Amino acid sequence: MTDRKKRLPVAGWVAIAVVFGLIAGAAGVYVRESGSGNGAPAETAAAKACEASKDQVAAITPFLKGQVAAMAPVSVPRPIEGLAFKGSDGKDLTLADFTGRTVLLNLWATWCVPCREEMPALNALQKAEGGDGFEVVAVNIDIGDDEKPKAFLDETGVHELAYYRDASMGVFNVLKKEGLAFGLPATLLIDDKGCLIGSMNGPAAWDSEDAKALVRAATTAPNS
Repeated sequence: MTDRKKRLPVAGWVAIAVVFGLIAGAAGVYVRESGSGNGAPAETAAAKACEASKDQVAAITPFLKGQVAAMAPVSVPRPIEGLAFKGSDGKDLTLADFTGRTVLLNLWATWCVPCREEMPALNALQKAEGGDGFEVVAVNIDIGDDEKPKAFLDETGVHELAYYRDASMGVFNVLKKEGLAFGLPATLLIDDKGCLIGSMNGPAAWDSEDAKALVRAATTAPNS
């Protein structure tokens, strides 16, 4: 991502995203609202299992600034049920398969202009910070076969990211119902216990020092 592109305010890509989202038939409203996806749900056994993740929310909050200021900490950490997608081998996966590592879950599509812009940055973040304790899980939701998304990744040199796919858009619909996705891109920060600790709608400079500092805070937080 060039310096010139980084200086373009996120709001600029947000406006572009809305236009292209409408054209693609997937309109999105990319605004940061403190209550978006972060309202306290009814307490459940699952939510109680994420009680310890409050320490991680507290640990990352000071790092939600600069290039990742649009990421909002959740008020009540909780698991996100029903997220299912496929790996590069076609195997069915859920977030439970990533328990034990912090995950930056990102939904993207080839028709989404800001998604295309931030994919190389997500690739750079994975290269810099990825490992046993952290992974960028970028899930493509193009409808159809794999040809178009794979061609895009090859053309842009995005080779650090594992290939994840959901042609049914079911993962997007789950997040939409949860109040966590209003368009694309949509990104969740999930701790090593599988609990949601932060979310955002819209693009970010994921190859920035702000993003790297956020990831390090999430992976070294208490109870990680």
